[in-house]
Amino acid sequence: MKEHDEKMPNPREIEKEISEFLSKKFGGSVKIVSPIVLPQEVPLEKAEAPQKKEREINFDLIPEDLVSYLDQYIVKQDDAKAILATKICTHFNRIKHVKASPEKTDEIVGGIKNNILMIGPTGVGKTYMIKLIADKIGVPFVKGDATKFSETGYVGGDVEDLIRDLVREANDNIELAQHGIIYIDELDKIAANRQIIGADVSRTGVQRALLKPMEETDVDLKVPHDPISMIQEIERFRKTGKREKRSVSTKNILFIMSGAFGDISEIIKKRMKDQGIGFGAKIISAQEEIDILKHVKSEDLIEYGFETEFVGRLPVKAVFDNLTESDLYEILRNPNNPVILGKKLDFAAYGIDIKFESEVFCILAKHAFEENTGARGLVSAIEKALLLFEKKLPSTNIKKFPVNISVIEEQEGYLKKLLSMSNSKEMDENFERLELEEKKYVNKYITENKKNLSDKYNLTLSPSRIDIVASYYCKNIMDIGNAIKNIKSYYDDIKKIELYFFKNNDINIVLEKNAIDFIIEQLINFGITLDNLYKKLAGEFENGLKLIREKTGKNRFFITKEALLAPESFINQLIKDELQNVTAQQTPDEPDSDNISINHIN
Repeated sequence: MKEHDEKMPNPREIEKEISEFLSKKFGGSVKIVSPIVLPQEVPLEKAEAPQKKEREINFDLIPEDLVSYLDQYIVKQDDAKAILATKICTHFNRIKHVKASPEKTDEIVGGIKNNILMIGPTGVGKTYMIKLIADKIGVPFVKGDATKFSETGYVGGDVEDLIRDLVREANDNIELAQHGIIYIDELDKIAANRQIIGADVSRTGVQRALLKPMEETDVDLKVPHDPISMIQEIERFRKTGKREKRSVSTKNILFIMSGAFGDISEIIKKRMKDQGIGFGAKIISAQEEIDILKHVKSEDLIEYGFETEFVGRLPVKAVFDNLTESDLYEILRNPNNPVILGKKLDFAAYGIDIKFESEVFCILAKHAFEENTGARGLVSAIEKALLLFEKKLPSTNIKKFPVNISVIEEQEGYLKKLLSMSNSKEMDENFERLELEEKKYVNKYITENKKNLSDKYNLTLSPSRIDIVASYYCKNIMDIGNAIKNIKSYYDDIKKIELYFFKNNDINIVLEKNAIDFIIEQLINFGITLDNLYKKLAGEFENGLKLIREKTGKNRFFITKEALLAPESFINQLIKDELQNVTAQQTPDEPDSDNISINHIN
């Protein structure tokens, strides 16, 4: 042990050597100051301890479940949804299977990961879909832009930084990071430029740098020649006395890449025309122009400017459809769409509640379609339509803003009308009409997706409860999922009342579904606290139920909505019913001494 200590370098000597290195490389502008205090110190130490508890991948989704989830948020793109959902579910279920039975699973030499390439025009939902999937499955996820990286060793971002970012997303849990997703956008921007002779570190260089991580390699978490990384290693050595090499295996990290590939359709057309088969020989219609991307092959990507080895590491291809005017309308109508929710938040920042007429969505979809930027055009269309009102209304006392066709067709005139009406009865009626229209559509949407939503949030969605969720959604700014989640929270709180009542009174009350829904409505509409609610129930039912228990021995009572509305009548009727049951069970010789006067109940 003594011999080992003599060989072990002194931390001060290490600091001196690093200081000299930094001084030579960066001049006097970079120095090491001792003692060293690192803000990352505590999280790193905390994250290393519980790694063993987080090693298992808790993944139990099947492709159809993931498709159903995506259907709630994304319009169209059925083929892309099916491909991504299937391959992503297979990827993680395969990892789970191998981990569960390692002794039965032989290592496949040269196995290829199902990395995915998404192709489609801008604004069709590529990035949105990946974000939804990552949120749903709960694995670490990072997004990068292909144009910001360069080949390792050159000035610019290093593609290995994405792996290190994945570890940070996993709270420094390396095992968890090794099962994450890396999403790289704007991939078409790193296709080789035929006008450049020689190495292109921002294009083909990046492709080469991605080859190993996309397949299988170990990435060192220590960044070469990085002062911060060196300082962190010194501090780790100070604490543990060991030189530890920390690396991440990319074997099970799924890479998903996307790009618009605007000119690749010409390459596909030429190939198919030269072959003289299919519709490639006579492409004329606009629809055929849209569908041409679905015929993309690896050879087309290689001709576009990607190296053969790089294309080979992207075996799965998902092509996204162009969005039609009808698709854009459906996006606006979807209660989960961030465009309308975002605009509601904009006006809510000034205390203004806003509701949209369905015909407005038709016009906005038409304007967005004319911009030819997919769903991104919706943001421009709605901003153009409402900017004047967003500027003027915060200076008025208007708190309700019903958006109808006049908002788009005659902005100045409708603004004057709004100002003259202010918060008049006519404006209130218009607003209530649009709110009712919105509620009906949300009710229909939840009903159509009832099974998926019930399973996801573990809440039975009866017709009355769907109506409650729809009302809650209309009065708050959130997507359907969060609305149901909040209603589920109310439901769980109400179920606690049954437990409190039993603990305090030794009486088991069961609140029926209609009673729970009624209480939820009271909590939402009148802001009653759980404590006050319990006190009210105890005051109305405690004495009567105790009396019935003493005289009959019954200890389980079902409370309905009607009982909550008229507790005294409910208790009196319950006493009569229970007395009749007791009397019917008594023999003729038994004295009827247990008569209960309903006057005992106050």
